[in-house]
Parts: sequence; structure tokens; C-alpha cells
Amino acid sequence: MSERISGIAASSGIAIAKTFVLKNPDFVIERKNVKNTQVEIDRFQQAIDQSKAELEVIKQKAEAELGKDKADIFAAHLLVLSDPELLGAVNQKIEGETICAEAAMDDVTSMFVSMFENMDNDYMKERAADIRDVAKRVMSHLLGIQFESPAAISEEVIIVAEDLTPSDTAQLNRKFVKGFATDIGGRTSHSAIMSRSMEIPAVVGTKHITEKAEKDVMVIIDGLSGDVIIDPTEAEITEYQQKQADHQAQKAEWEKLVAESTVTKDGRHVELAANIGNPNDVEGVLNNGGEGVGLYRTEFLYMGRDKLPTEDEQYDAYKTVLEKMGEKPVVIRTLDIGGDKELPYLDLPKEMNPFLGFRAIRLCLEQQDIFRTQLRALLRASVHGNLKIMFPMIATVDELRQAKAILQEEMDKLISEGVEVSGVIEVGMMVEIPSTAVMADRFAKEVDFFSIGTNDLIQYTLAADRMNEHVSYLYQPYNPAILRLVNMVIEAAHKEGKWAGMCGEMAGDETAIPLLLALGLDEFSMSATSILPARSQLLKLSQEELAGHKEKFLNLDTVDDVINYVKNFMS
Repeated sequence: MSERISGIAASSGIAIAKTFVLKNPDFVIERKNVKNTQVEIDRFQQAIDQSKAELEVIKQKAEAELGKDKADIFAAHLLVLSDPELLGAVNQKIEGETICAEAAMDDVTSMFVSMFENMDNDYMKERAADIRDVAKRVMSHLLGIQFESPAAISEEVIIVAEDLTPSDTAQLNRKFVKGFATDIGGRTSHSAIMSRSMEIPAVVGTKHITEKAEKDVMVIIDGLSGDVIIDPTEAEITEYQQKQADHQAQKAEWEKLVAESTVTKDGRHVELAANIGNPNDVEGVLNNGGEGVGLYRTEFLYMGRDKLPTEDEQYDAYKTVLEKMGEKPVVIRTLDIGGDKELPYLDLPKEMNPFLGFRAIRLCLEQQDIFRTQLRALLRASVHGNLKIMFPMIATVDELRQAKAILQEEMDKLISEGVEVSGVIEVGMMVEIPSTAVMADRFAKEVDFFSIGTNDLIQYTLAADRMNEHVSYLYQPYNPAILRLVNMVIEAAHKEGKWAGMCGEMAGDETAIPLLLALGLDEFSMSATSILPARSQLLKLSQEELAGHKEKFLNLDTVDDVINYVKNFMS
């Protein structure tokens, strides 16, 4: 009899094949005391060198097959293996406690993993997987244990694992690996991100798929719903083969819309843009028919390195994106770092509640040398495309005015130096703090546009950490309170003749799109792979008709009321 397990849909599609169970090697670490600590330090260094050599090979393979942005994951792993803080801590432990290298390595990496896992941020929590991956590789050399490589797979399979490390995922052969399911992980984990770029259906966070699915058992991965079916019946296989065919046909239909403009049934044009993290992501934006970049997260330029990026390094990255996008708008968000997103080379304070702490614009206004360098790079790059600059985490009008004043100062300096700067650069701000939404009418007089960051706006408004499973039920995009705040922001923008966009996950949500169109949202920015499904949906909707429902759904009481209302008027 078949068994259905639910997880998180990480990469869309349907896969049907037998399982390949990828097990972690059984590292039994004996905590042995040693007399000659130098021998252990040398053993540790040799294991580090062997691991680096392996990672260089994997990095080159990933770059050739997946692109430079995915290969950068392994550049980050190589940085971990060169991190003096980690290496120094292991060597000190060997010497100070006179213990063997593997015990010292286990102690130190466990401490780092725990530290990352306790951070209140998806991205940083997932970095714990990087440490585990690197530690597993080094440990295998210290203990002389070879672990099974997914690169050896030579028949069609679905991989089942506790988790897939980035190096595991990079070695997957798309010809044979049809999908994967894991016990742990989320949509922001490296394995999930890479599965989407490889277009391999994936379900993560199932909690116990490895306990349920044995080797060589037939399974179905439903990357659309987040379900895994173990040992399916013939009827279920037939059903999902049809679902697979339907999905492929749907994708083919969506692809016909790549060159289309996003115009609603009643003739209103809305802009469908994409959120990106680095210049290599632009290819995905254009391939999916993106009409612009609604959010370029510049913090990724600062991560996975041992010092701040220079003005020229930043200029090159911004110039590349602007040139690739041509005349299409590119909204570049200034640095959103600090608090929960630590940079090892910045001495930032440890905070009890980093989401409400010293981050984003607060950090930039305090450490203006970092901010001014970024603004100069942006201004220099502005002549290469349609640049719009956006400030994050603005809480007060004073902060916004100060940020704008610094931008103007740097512009004046560059012009006085004879550096060409675009004469048309729109300046906007993120709306992600409830107080900002409430004061949107005042902010709208000071900016050219708003971009609503719903990921933070929702958790701040409902006082619910979206990473805390005990209160995750309160992460409610369709909550009437959220819809009212969004409505306030859009109305305030339009009253001043400005435009309002959204760059949170909500912008690409199938249920939210009709609501946002009814509220008059001008720009929807989402992951590149969500653009064509969203365009297909918007082409069938009438903004005027939906606007007639606005007052009704804004005055509903609960999330379920809103969802049911959407279902009813869509049907």
C-alpha cells in the first residue's frame, strides 16, 4: 500500500523513479588524548589540503555545467577551509586539550553549526549546511572513510537523503537524477536553489523520508504540491504520469508568453520583474520574460569573502546587470546587512533580536564610508542602463532624508570630478516596517517609488518570527491587516503620482495576485521562474472588475475568509 509524505515544494515538476538512498558516512569519533600535538596539527592540515583539492575539481565542474553563480557556493566552501578563525580554533583545541584532530574538528564545527542554526534568518541558517558539508569532507580524510558520491549514479533514480549538501547537488547528473527528497531543508537552502536552476523536481523538509523510503523502492516526487508518494499503486503512477504531461504542456504554453507584455484583460499594463542576488541571475530574468529587476540584493556582493568589496568591484557588478537589462528598469537595493547577516570582517555587535537591530540603512548611516562607497559605484554605473536606487529598512522620514542627502553629496562630488552620472535616477524605499506603511502619505512626498517588502512587513505586523515553527501559523500574507497596510501604501503612492511595487514572496503568490491587482499594485517582483505563471494569470484578470471587490475583502475578519473570497470570485 502506498504512503504519502508531505514536505516543502522546493522545485516544481513531477518525477517518477526508484530511490537511491544517499546515506551520510558513519563517523565514529574517538576522543583520544595525544602526546605529540604537532602530528595532529599536521594531520589536520593534510586533510584540509586534500579537501581543498577536491573542492577545486567540484567547483570547476559546477561552473562548466551550472554557471559561475552556482559554482560560487564552492568558492565559499574554500573560504571556510581557509578561515583563520575556524582553523585557528581547531589547532588551539588540539594544543590546549592535547586531543586528536578529528575530536577538535568535531567540537569546533559543531559550535559553528549551532551558532548559524540559532540565527533568525533563513539565509544564515542555511549556512550551517555549508559548515556541515565542509566538515564531513575534512572528517572523511581524517578518519580514512570514503563516502558514497552521487556522481557515480548511472541509472534513472530519485535521491532520498537526510539533506543534500551543495557538493552533493553539484555532482548530480541530470540525465539520471530525476528528482530528490530530503528530511530537512527549506526553499532557501542551497540544494533547493540548485535544484531549481537544474530544473530537477524536489521536495525538502519531509522530516522522515529516509526512515520511510528504502533503497530501490518506486517513489513519486510532486514538486508542485510538496508531496512524496512511496511505493505508489499502478493507478497513482498513471495519474501522476498524466500530471507530469500536463505540467510539461503548461510550461510549453507559458513559454509562449516570454516576449509578451503583461496586460490585464481590461488593458491595464503591470510590470513583472524579478528579484536577483548577483549579475549571473539576469540570464534567468530575460529567459523568463522579466520586464525588469525589481530587487537586486547587493548584500551577496559582501558575503563569502574576507573583506569589503571595492568601489570598482561593485561598479563592475552593477554595470553588468544594467547593461544586460538594456532599457529595462533595474531597482538596486543598497546594502541590507548587519544583525543577523554577519560579515566576519566587520566588527558588528551581537544582538538579542537582530531583525529589530543594527542593520540595513541603520548600519549604513552609522558607517558612512561603506555606504558612500556603494553609492559612488551605483552612480558611476547609472549611465549604463535604467537604474533606480532603493533604501531598505527605512523607519523614519529623518532616516530617508539623511540617506538622500548623502546620495546627493556623492553625486555632486562625482560630477565635480568630471565623472558622468545619469540625470534620471529614481530614488525609492522599501516599505517593510508597519510605521512606514502607516506614514506612507508623508513618505510618498519624498520618494519616486515604494517597494513593499512583505517578508518582513508580515512578521513585524503580526509579531511572529517566520522562522519560529510555534508561531509560523501567524505568517499570513492574506491577513486583512496586511492587505490594509498594502492598500494604504499603494493609495499614498498614487495620490502623489508615484508608483508602488512589491518585492516580497507575496508578489508571485497565485492567491495574492488577484488581491494585489485589485489594490492597484503597479509592479510585481518575484523569483524569475514565477514570472510566466504570473503573467498567464494576470492576462486573464480584469483590474477594473477586481477593484470592485476591494472594499469587501479589506473588511473581512480572517485569512480563511479572504482565501475563500478569492476562490469564489475567481471561479
